[in-house]
Parts: sequence; C-alpha cells; structure tokens
Amino acid sequence: MHVAYQSIEYGLTYGEPLPVNPESFDISLRMQRACFVTLEIDHTLRGCIGSLAATQALIVGVAHNAYAAAFNDPRFPPLGPIEHNRISLHISVLSSPQPLPCASERELLAKLHPGADGLILEEGHRRATFLPAVWESLPDPEDFLKHLKSKAGLPADFWSDSLRFYRYHTELID
Repeated sequence: MHVAYQSIEYGLTYGEPLPVNPESFDISLRMQRACFVTLEIDHTLRGCIGSLAATQALIVGVAHNAYAAAFNDPRFPPLGPIEHNRISLHISVLSSPQPLPCASERELLAKLHPGADGLILEEGHRRATFLPAVWESLPDPEDFLKHLKSKAGLPADFWSDSLRFYRYHTELID
C-alpha cells in the first residue's frame, strides 16, 4: 500500500505521519479496522507498530502505524534516509479478537493453530501480542507461548487463572 511508504517519506521531511483524508479512498479502506505495519530490512525486523482495536479508518491506521514503526518503535532508533530506500513493509489487517478460554497451558496449546493464529495475552495490566507471522520464527507452540509471556514481562513457566487469551487472524497486504 503506497500510503504506508508515503507516510514514512512524509515523516522523514516533516516529522509526522502523512495526513490522510479517508473520504478520498475506497470504502474498504474507510472501514474501521485494526492493523499493524511491519518494516524489514534484508528480511530482518526494523519496526512493528499497530493497534489491536479498530478505532479509525484502516487507511488512517496504515499511515499512522507506518510512521510509528519507522520512527517510534522503542526497540529501534528512528529510521534514517539511507535505510528508507532499503525497507520492505507488510500490513496486517486484524480480525476482531475472539476470547480463547482455557483452564491450563496444555489446553491453550491444543487450541492454537500455528501459522494462522495471532494471540493476545492479558494478565492484570500486562498485555502482549504476536501476529501470525511470528510463527515463522517460532513454529513450536510452546516456544511461541513462552516468548509471548516474556514479551508481556512474565516468566516462561507462568500460569494463572486470571490469564486471558484472545485469538485473531490477519489479512496481509504487501
């Protein structure tokens, strides 16, 4: 989607996301949808920012998340002009997260669909997610879950009756 690249270019010049008027885009891009934008350089993660809730038009989310992935991902320094020419980006449009009730880690692992499910973990004020694309680097469900717990700041062997999980799927736009 060209708007994502344009938003990054605009950000390099003006230090903010590309202003987008949703009314000038197709109705499918005006619908409220949650999305993530992932940046890579040479197939290595360079930034990934998004939202889990559909609170704005998809096209606006793409512009804001592309900018944020390039300049505000706390894991990376802001994207520079030289890197800009080397990035590839992927847009993941999320389905509505669905509760995934489970009484044990074993039950949760049995319900997961590797390669297809995105997963949200919530425990108190802690929250983390992995997009379905993360299965490519963590194909084993146990490893996937351990790393997700770690991302949420929890020990790998943590389990609690107050843990909540939500499953979602994505449509990829490259």
